[in-house]
Amino acid sequence: MLRRKEVKINLGLIKKFQEWREYEKRADTLESLILEIGIGSSVITKAQALNIAALAGCVDIISNTIAMIPIKLYIENDGKVTPVKKDNRIKLLNDDTKDTLDAFSFKKAFITDYLLEGAGYAYINKSLNTFKSLHYVANINVSPQINFDPIFKDYDILVNGIFYKPFEFLKILNHTIDGATGTGIIAKNNDLLAISYLTMQYEKILQQTGGNKKGFLKSKSKLDDASFTALKAAWNNLYKNNTENMLILNDGVEFQEAQSTSVELQMNESKQTNSAEICKIFNVPKGILDGNATDAEYNNFIKLCIMPIVRLFETALNKDFLLEIEKDKYYFAFDMKQLTKADILKRFQSYEIAIKNGWMQWDEIRFEEDLEPYGLNFIKLGLADVLFDPKTKEIYTPNTNKTNQMNTSSNQDDNKINDMKGGEKIEN
Repeated sequence: MLRRKEVKINLGLIKKFQEWREYEKRADTLESLILEIGIGSSVITKAQALNIAALAGCVDIISNTIAMIPIKLYIENDGKVTPVKKDNRIKLLNDDTKDTLDAFSFKKAFITDYLLEGAGYAYINKSLNTFKSLHYVANINVSPQINFDPIFKDYDILVNGIFYKPFEFLKILNHTIDGATGTGIIAKNNDLLAISYLTMQYEKILQQTGGNKKGFLKSKSKLDDASFTALKAAWNNLYKNNTENMLILNDGVEFQEAQSTSVELQMNESKQTNSAEICKIFNVPKGILDGNATDAEYNNFIKLCIMPIVRLFETALNKDFLLEIEKDKYYFAFDMKQLTKADILKRFQSYEIAIKNGWMQWDEIRFEEDLEPYGLNFIKLGLADVLFDPKTKEIYTPNTNKTNQMNTSSNQDDNKINDMKGGEKIEN
């Protein structure tokens, strides 16, 4: 038989245990509630992120801009750069990839994966030294298998249970530290994107419920079954946007809000702030998305947003889309002149300067504009200009059509002086 003191201690332990169980139940319920409304610690999905208007707009304008720029192959010999026109790789990158995706769609999907998920992958189908086709592979289907050596890093690429070598894939990686994987906008800025997504979902709920506030009902007395059923039906109708939104509360029943209103939460200001922050992530000026960007904003967009990705793309092409014997002389580059084609005034002013200063020919400009050439290979020169060849030391004056050698006159004077000195010595 237990003594009274021991009985009190045991009853206290039982009470503490019951309190702990109640705490666990509340914690489980709270966790389930948080997960249900989507405020968990997990990263939002790519599909959810693309529902955010600012993010989708930034991704579209960046991927579209880069996808429309032609890629050219050049060869450098003795300081002279010449574009390579007959090469299958140019067609694969600009026209037909020999896959289900055309070249524009391929580059757009490639850049989208890079931005959102941190890595874009494309399989290079090659037979010996012949590049046959280029196949975009969605990021979700690629699993890089990295070794454990922090110095001599190496990896294989696993796709559908098949291992591939790194040189078999074209890769662009964002914030990579191993050369195999990257960190995209979704993982890097998950908190900001989650807030933006939840804000959008909250606004959606308000629209679906006709803007009615959420809350709960308090009754001073217990309702019978009939009253409870009628109240429940009226409550459901209140939150349906296509029915009569009217609810009559009986005496003793009160409504209490469960959350702040959209005005109190400053929904519109919050959305604008979140959109501006998302644009900062991508280095896209807000005016670009609004369609009223200034020249300065557009130039900053090209320099700070487009050019780094373009250079990364070029580096990947020069690494994996060239043969080893070609890497000393050949290189890929984006034709950035295409970005000015939308602005005809600026484009023609640039051509005017190029013609005036003689570093472009008429037919070169007509070729850029997809026009039939004149068949003229002349360069426009001003008659007042004097041309100098630093190698031969030759000076040409177009106005007088005369050619002279530099230091010729001074050399002749020196010779005359020497002759005179020599003559004097002979006479003496």
